[in-house]
Amino acid sequence: MPDEMILTNARIVTADAVIDGHLVMRDGLIAEIGEGPSAAGEDIGGDTLIPGLIELHTDHIEGHFMPRPKVLWNKLAAIQAHDNQIAGSGITTVFDALRVGTDENATLTADDMAEMGEMIGRAVDEDRVRADHYIHLRCEVSAEDVLAGFHKLAVNPRLRLVSLMDHAPGQRQFADLGAYRTYYQKKLGLSDEAFETFSTKRMGESAEFAESHRRDIADACRERGIALASHDDATLAHVDEALALGTSVAEFPTTVEAAAASREAGLHVLMGAPNIVRGGSHSGNVSAIELLRLGILDILSSDYVPFSMLQAVFHLVDSGEASLPAAIRLVTLNPADAVGLTDRGALEVGRRADLVRVRTHEGEPPVVRSVWREGNRVS
Repeated sequence: MPDEMILTNARIVTADAVIDGHLVMRDGLIAEIGEGPSAAGEDIGGDTLIPGLIELHTDHIEGHFMPRPKVLWNKLAAIQAHDNQIAGSGITTVFDALRVGTDENATLTADDMAEMGEMIGRAVDEDRVRADHYIHLRCEVSAEDVLAGFHKLAVNPRLRLVSLMDHAPGQRQFADLGAYRTYYQKKLGLSDEAFETFSTKRMGESAEFAESHRRDIADACRERGIALASHDDATLAHVDEALALGTSVAEFPTTVEAAAASREAGLHVLMGAPNIVRGGSHSGNVSAIELLRLGILDILSSDYVPFSMLQAVFHLVDSGEASLPAAIRLVTLNPADAVGLTDRGALEVGRRADLVRVRTHEGEPPVVRSVWREGNRVS
């Protein structure tokens, strides 16, 4: 007999509609979606069924590996703790963000990141995790050692997405030098003199390394079939550069101009769900709501709060900014399309039975009741 499960009395959110009915999972796939109740199956009491969320960018994993400054946790335990929160937030596919390209203040090295990548693969292979885990490698192209770090991770078979970043003063997110000072001087506890030395060095490294590192990493990603993201684009020149490199995702554009040009060129525009929940960017850049209203927002990522994806979706619906199917696409079908995961991302017959049972409370955060991945309940 096939492995089958029926969920009935459900509010089922497909890519373009909401159906009151039932859903059949069989052998890890969605076998049937029908209107009205089923004669058999588990009655879920009118709760909402959505596809499992697909998260392309989460910095959340590093906080488990280094929960306090200079305190390093067991890597497998850190991954399991991270995964527990990911799955509990309704995320069934996650791209864990690791980063390479360091400076003298860095605690975590490229070797740490490579070992984390290996442990992610081991956790998957040993069935230690509930979500499906891939790796998103964030490359600080202005750092002298970024290429060495990239090549340590490039051999990992779970690497599916690479972003090109330059956080040097005067660049992209920190085009405003005052904003750079506000963020980094306080974060690093530098005196004015030490901060000026720090900033001058960063600007020099960006001028020396960024352009060639972008090109070399992009070339390597094309050879390996790894999707490429451009990070914090602010100008039309940035977008043109991203297109020339073969980028498919515009990650956190900082201006309407850059987001609109990226969208027009066919890139998938990604913004942080906390931007939606908070009502704007914490760093003063463009609002994700503004991009949504302009029709140039494709994907929401949790960035640093896993539950923010689901919270943002229902906030958009409750506030009238988006229909439920449209809001759900931002965290399911659209990110799946952006990285070529054609087997998931929608409640559709033949796709993977990755789904989440949600109980909604208008004006309040939703509650994740159950999560299935490939037809198996994992939360």
